[in-house]
Amino acid sequence: MSASRFIKCVTVGDGAVGKTCLLISYTSNTFPTDYVPTVFDNFSANVVVNGSTVNLGLWDTAGQEDYNRLRPLSYRGADVFILAFSLISKASYENVSKKWIPELKHYAPGVPIVLVGTKLDLRDDKQFFIDHPGAVPISTAQGEELQKLIGAPEYIECSSKTQQNVKGVFDAAIKVVLQPPKQKKKKAKEDMLISPHLILVAFGSKYALIEIYGYWNVGRSMVEKGIRSMLEMKSVYVWREEVGACFKEERTLVDSFIYEFAF
Repeated sequence: MSASRFIKCVTVGDGAVGKTCLLISYTSNTFPTDYVPTVFDNFSANVVVNGSTVNLGLWDTAGQEDYNRLRPLSYRGADVFILAFSLISKASYENVSKKWIPELKHYAPGVPIVLVGTKLDLRDDKQFFIDHPGAVPISTAQGEELQKLIGAPEYIECSSKTQQNVKGVFDAAIKVVLQPPKQKKKKAKEDMLISPHLILVAFGSKYALIEIYGYWNVGRSMVEKGIRSMLEMKSVYVWREEVGACFKEERTLVDSFIYEFAF
């Protein structure tokens, strides 16, 4: 048998979505009945993949805001992230793109993400929604839509309580590390400017707010040339979502994702 390969897998997501339960269910085949908020914890599992042993190091993190500064310390050296949201919590679903993707892109750019919808057993539990009128189910279609939005190579729905698809979550995490999806080559003339954010363009004292959730189907060179000639751009401010502020930088549109144009 080949030598062991170590893979660091970090779970992230809102508090109480079931990250710890997912790890415990996978590593011990048990389901904890009491909820105790995680600060940080570690698990490990040895998995045989194609005749080779993979030592899967599992990092559990706290999703609460109190740990926003401490949590990124566990991101260093991560090979893959499991980004979890609850299939019965709209807020946790929305925070995937609002909070977690910006955080991961800032602290661990380029690390693959497996998107996971937890608590699958409760989504079809009518009694649960009677007892919890504020809960909102998230459909498979909504999960797949979110997967496309954030560019996750895998999306899996699971239940830690019934263990449905639990193994599949970690199999997928291992797969995206050992067999990363091929990146589509972009033609030079069709290079895209990608931004799932807001762009504020100033025309003197007037402003235009443009919301983009996909691609600008024009080349970056065309965008840069067009804005420079039509808007007579004088300054570029790069928006830093993690601190909620703009910073003036001497860089081109090709290098930046989010811009505020000042005149």
